[in-house]
Amino acid sequence: MAKPPSLGEGAKYRGSIHDFPGFDPNQDAEALYTAMKGFGSDKEAILDIITSRSNRQRQEVCQSYKSLYGKDLIDNLKYELTGKFERLIVGLMRPPAYCDAKEIKDAISGIGTDEKCLIEILASRTNEQMHQLVAAYKDAYERDLEADIIGDTSGHFQKMLVVLLQGTREEDDVVSEDLVQQDVQDLYEAGELKWGTDEAQFIYILGNRSKQHLRLVFDEYLKTTGKPIEASIRGELSGDFEKLMLAVVKCVRSTPEYFAERLFKAMKGLGTRDNTLIRIMVSRSELDMLDIREIFRTKYEKSLYSMIKVSRAHGAENGFFPEAAQVAYRMWELSAVARVELKGTVRPANDFNPDADAKALRKAMKGIGTDEDTIIDIITHRSNAQRQQIRQTFKSHFGRDLMADLKSEISGDLARLILGLMMPPAHYDAKQLKKAMEGAGTDEKALIEILATRTNAEIQAINEAYKEDYHKSLEDAISSDTSGHFKRILISLATGNREEGGENLDQAREDAQVAAEILEIADTPSGDKTSLETRFMTILCTRSYPHLRRVFQEFIKMTNYDVEHTIKKEMSGDVRDTFVAIVQSVKNKPLFFADKLYKSMKGAGTDEKTLTRIMVSRSEIDLLNIRREFIEKYDKSLHQAIEGDTSGDFLKALLALCGGED
Repeated sequence: MAKPPSLGEGAKYRGSIHDFPGFDPNQDAEALYTAMKGFGSDKEAILDIITSRSNRQRQEVCQSYKSLYGKDLIDNLKYELTGKFERLIVGLMRPPAYCDAKEIKDAISGIGTDEKCLIEILASRTNEQMHQLVAAYKDAYERDLEADIIGDTSGHFQKMLVVLLQGTREEDDVVSEDLVQQDVQDLYEAGELKWGTDEAQFIYILGNRSKQHLRLVFDEYLKTTGKPIEASIRGELSGDFEKLMLAVVKCVRSTPEYFAERLFKAMKGLGTRDNTLIRIMVSRSELDMLDIREIFRTKYEKSLYSMIKVSRAHGAENGFFPEAAQVAYRMWELSAVARVELKGTVRPANDFNPDADAKALRKAMKGIGTDEDTIIDIITHRSNAQRQQIRQTFKSHFGRDLMADLKSEISGDLARLILGLMMPPAHYDAKQLKKAMEGAGTDEKALIEILATRTNAEIQAINEAYKEDYHKSLEDAISSDTSGHFKRILISLATGNREEGGENLDQAREDAQVAAEILEIADTPSGDKTSLETRFMTILCTRSYPHLRRVFQEFIKMTNYDVEHTIKKEMSGDVRDTFVAIVQSVKNKPLFFADKLYKSMKGAGTDEKTLTRIMVSRSEIDLLNIRREFIEKYDKSLHQAIEGDTSGDFLKALLALCGGED
């Protein structure tokens, strides 16, 4: 069995694919067998299993498949699948070294050579990966990789490939300053100072020195010659040899940045270079895909996620898209939702002193004028629990109510933001719900936003706060202000009885069937519509988030449609908006709020109430995640959007609450 990619001591895992929780190789083997049984094959089922398991787990599935059915899983996949989809799925099933070996075998087989593939793999792999590759090639094809490369390439390009293939790059982090200076001089004399070029010096130094050593060589080369090493390589070398040496330099500087650039070029312009996209997404998914993603966003001012979606859309046909982009997107989607740590932008202040804060706030509001900057600085940089301590200390010291003093000193949007931050979260949400239902008309959007996104514990706390503050139950308030199916859905959400367990596959399939029937796209509708509507509401309002994610996947397999898009198409009004909000929250809650923030600042005028409500309510929960989703989707930071749409002290407070610039 292949070992999972190893990490150096103290290194942090930066891949996007993790071990699947609750993994059962026998169950996966049975599901894959079923997916390939009979006429045709269930591509979605195959895709779902293989892209959500780590490579180590896929090897266990292969073993279980052979034990259960006496057949080779990869051979069966090759038989059932075709084209790029086959190449991709089979590539995922192979251990990484065997996947690299297959890519190189394909690159040097037949007429012509895929030099770009050779360069990408051999310039980027570590010594250990190179040794595993050579052994895998020998095992798979009973041929010597070095001999095959020599037979298919020539000149200095061939020599450098052979050097890299040895996997003998120095790995000592201790660098000799004298040797750095000597290598700089040798490279300079081999290129810039020589009539012609001594390619052997470039090959020896760039092919053997450690990465840490070479980074210092590159720095010193720039200081000594006034030009980066890349410029000298372009001026002194040519053809595939030049491209290989530039790739080596890029990987020495930053392997993730090298792959970010390769991905960008693979998706740039007309058409997608599917083989490159597949190879990189597969080979880096358990190594450094998270780093590649971050560098991609910074370097190209757009997210890898959004660019894959664009690539997907350009090839869309009848709701599907090119298989290479489909799997890349699926792997990306899985990495985006799996085990994401939610983080707020506001954390408890270090060395917190409620006495000093209370005195500073009193001073800021005493006498003529108000020191808004001090108020903003203190309140936006304290956790809610710390703010409650400040309120108590303020009353103890000065016999005054801090909230009342703030109300009298500040006004408008700033007052709504600051006073909202000063309230305990449940009481703040209760107040927002009360405002949404009082007076003429109802703010349905606020009701939906709060009730569709809060956890059971948060909903229960809101119910208690509402009763305490307004001497009326939240359910009664909703009943008297809404009607019909919308009322029933809100009351169901307001009970806070959502299940909190994992997924149940059989139940998920039943639930997906109900969804297909109520949305009128099932092949065989059954049951009366009223009963189906009640069941559909129960599913969306009470099933756990992990279970609902499985329901949505089963819905796609069953209908070839996305449940969110289908709800938007088949339903209308507040019921549609509530169900869409639930689905979006289940899929990716930070993205739901990022969308709401964007819409609150889009076009003429600003929806300050929505902007304030989200910034206050999410600041200690997931505002950092919301910021990241915002820039991923809209290619500009939340800071930039706020700066372009608000002003004055309100702007200052929002930016302070938002945290450091993206």
